[in-house]
Amino acid sequence: MQIPHDSYVLVADGQKMLFFRNQGDEVFPNLEVVSAAEHPDAETRDQGTDEPGRSAAGGAARASGMGVKAGRSAYSETDFHTLEEQHFAADAAEMLKKRALANEFEKLLIVAPPSTLGDLRKHYHKEIEQRLIGEIPKDLTNHPVSEIEKIISES
Repeated sequence: MQIPHDSYVLVADGQKMLFFRNQGDEVFPNLEVVSAAEHPDAETRDQGTDEPGRSAAGGAARASGMGVKAGRSAYSETDFHTLEEQHFAADAAEMLKKRALANEFEKLLIVAPPSTLGDLRKHYHKEIEQRLIGEIPKDLTNHPVSEIEKIISES
């Protein structure tokens, strides 16, 4: 994918975000870091302490004499890591919105794993959508910048 000069590139996952400006041209990108943010993921034991809840199933049916067997249903356990990643994606989308509304960039490319892209899309402002030139569903946050440039160029 070709990235025009002065375009912005967001490389993100659920915990790390790198925001670049292409100082090169479409053929030879030269990504320079504009900003970076990282959200450390707390240990599971530090994120939640309660066990999943339970619910009596069929209580109203039993009371009405419908012959439904008594049972209990467990609620699924909250995945705090996933919630944190979703919040981080929402924060990234908010940052993009502020920069777009301030006219800091005209074109934007987003590179993120598919799940993070999905979370980001939920929060795209119309200004982001209008400036978006593409999305690449890959996790490149832990790659060196030279490798990110190469992978984007080959996409």
